[in-house]
Amino acid sequence: MSESFALSERNLEASTNISLKREPACFAFLSARSAAAPMPIDSINLDLASADYFQGRASLWTTLEMRSGVNGERPTALLGFDESFLRPFTRALVEAMTTRAAYRMTITSPTAEGGRCRVVEYVTGPGKTLKELVIQPYESAMTIAATSRSEGDESLFQLPRTDNFLRAFVKMSYTADQVLHDLLDEMDRVARRRNAATGV
Repeated sequence: MSESFALSERNLEASTNISLKREPACFAFLSARSAAAPMPIDSINLDLASADYFQGRASLWTTLEMRSGVNGERPTALLGFDESFLRPFTRALVEAMTTRAAYRMTITSPTAEGGRCRVVEYVTGPGKTLKELVIQPYESAMTIAATSRSEGDESLFQLPRTDNFLRAFVKMSYTADQVLHDLLDEMDRVARRRNAATGV
């Protein structure tokens, strides 16, 4: 019997869903250049969009999705990011909420040449690379904005600024981080087994 090199199935969407229906109202597609009209956010979740192994390196692409009753609860991606983004983004949310001060998060390229993007936003189109995010806390919500020297700050979406939401988001982030890094480890193990089997 030939050895299987298939990966274990992981349902990130089901394990990371957070309902916002009992939270202060939050909205998405706030930029003047948004691809859709503003929508209330009823829930958010993470979804594993792709898993790749290239040139000896495993990588993942995850999306932060929202659902809204106004569009039939269809999943709509707000951000897309690689496996290195979730931890610092969660820390930035905690920092902004607890200090009540805007947090500017610089998104650096993983290589000196800057060849691979780490984070994109889907609010203004099919995927615009981000170099910096600003998390601006207000009384009951936090605005997530993209910023650049040429275009200034551009609001993308909001998240609740409540203790309940922050606890739920940190728990979601921790769960997803474990799943993603377990998958990266499994991809490396499978690649090593496959290389050993094929003599590469």
